[in-house]
Amino acid sequence: MTYRNVVSAVVRALAAETINSAGGCDFEPKVQCAKQSGEILGKEAAFLQDCWVFGRLHKGLSAPQWRSLVAKYSTHTDRKHAAITELTKAIRSPAPERFRHCAVVTWALPKLLGVEGKRSTNVLPAGWYEMDNWTDEPHPVKTQERWRREIRKALERAVDEALVEVGHILEHEGLLISEAA
Repeated sequence: MTYRNVVSAVVRALAAETINSAGGCDFEPKVQCAKQSGEILGKEAAFLQDCWVFGRLHKGLSAPQWRSLVAKYSTHTDRKHAAITELTKAIRSPAPERFRHCAVVTWALPKLLGVEGKRSTNVLPAGWYEMDNWTDEPHPVKTQERWRREIRKALERAVDEALVEVGHILEHEGLLISEAA
């Protein structure tokens, strides 16, 4: 199996740890079961590859790159929150700590269309998306917007750099569909 693009590979790999009810990329039972019936095919093969890519990316990326991808794309709530916390500590901005944290959280969990986030379980209450709630000290709106914009640019830059590295890893392993075909 090959991936259509880098983002789909990252999303599938990060989602692999939440797919089964055993919790995590626990592909050993599936592999053992498939070996008994012959070759590993279909969904089991794709799941096995997604788990392998998860491990390969986790090992091959730097910690900041890995955290940025987990915060942006992971469906594993605990890992996503841990990555958000680490990114908040690492982000450089003149904004107060609570403002930085709220900016990172709302970037990682964007407000989705739909009635009060009913389309997704990973949506924050509406108050989280209002910048006035992000700090107790009064700051001009333009300053808050500048802080948020700079924080988001830094986060997106980190994700872009991580995706470039993921692309190199996947190309090296021959897991991307070539565009020349």
